[in-house]
Amino acid sequence: MAIGNAVSAMAQNMSYGADNFYRSDNVTVQPVTFPTQYRTTVAGNMFILNNINRSADMPAVIVGHPMGAVKEQSANLYATKLAEQGFVTISLDAPFWGGSEGEPRNAVSAELYAEAFSAAVDYLGSQNFTNVDRERIGALGICGSGSFVISAAKIDPRMKAIATSSMYNMGAVARHGLRHSQDVEQRKEVIAEAANQRWTEVDGGEVQYTGGTPNHLTANTTAVGREFYDYYRTSRGEFTPRDTTPELTTHPTLSSNTKFMNFYPFNDIETISPRPMLFISGDQAHSREFSEDAYANAGEPKELFWVPGAGHVDLYDRTELIPFDKLTHFFQTNLV
Repeated sequence: MAIGNAVSAMAQNMSYGADNFYRSDNVTVQPVTFPTQYRTTVAGNMFILNNINRSADMPAVIVGHPMGAVKEQSANLYATKLAEQGFVTISLDAPFWGGSEGEPRNAVSAELYAEAFSAAVDYLGSQNFTNVDRERIGALGICGSGSFVISAAKIDPRMKAIATSSMYNMGAVARHGLRHSQDVEQRKEVIAEAANQRWTEVDGGEVQYTGGTPNHLTANTTAVGREFYDYYRTSRGEFTPRDTTPELTTHPTLSSNTKFMNFYPFNDIETISPRPMLFISGDQAHSREFSEDAYANAGEPKELFWVPGAGHVDLYDRTELIPFDKLTHFFQTNLV
């Protein structure tokens, strides 16, 4: 058991190296698609170091994006940085999002989101041209994908090392809100609204959307909303997938969002042991409660790694704050 502190070099301007759309001249990017166990198609990007020895068995890492985002937001950055260190990496779009299949767009299904990680393992372990070692595949989830990768790893031991960054437990936040700010009666109101929306859709009405990042700032926008706005609604991280309108990015469908209330990713998290787990969070993150909870319940070996001064969204793209060296060491040590 270890709890570490990151050493961060603070930039003079307050961007801390924000570089969501980072590209590396040393890494080749290839769009890929692969099937899930349910015969739907997941879209992703594969990243491979240009001068890597492709005849040797190689370790691989699968990277999932924040909830409501797509692979071009944060996941590609992490995948590129890890590919520079010699890992074959795949960033993926969760089903119903980005380039992955699924209707309606932006629908919620935590089970299918988790399945995408297992489908990526299938793909990596069956491609001769990459020569990925089936026994050396790890997985990393950012924000909401942190809870999806834990859900996947509990029933897929082919993922040999599991890391999360700025994790959200999407089940807990749906049920209780941040810091348990939502009581049961408020939860029931959310459920009733979603159920009424199902009637609207059954009767031919339009799909409605909820949550996500504010499209516009107002005097009533919360500090958390402003934090997400600075990433998703500015040139820093804004990205609109094909066949999606900017106003709908990050917003899940109203009638499906309550599916998260039946999602308990940390139940039985201890059964992932003895596979190692690394939880990374900013010590100023509004989401730190989820990494603390996961760490408290996980089995050994495990580590909770605090990044001093970092908030939740900082670990999406602020390259001088994200502990890439820590992630590299974690996967190099455990994918052997």
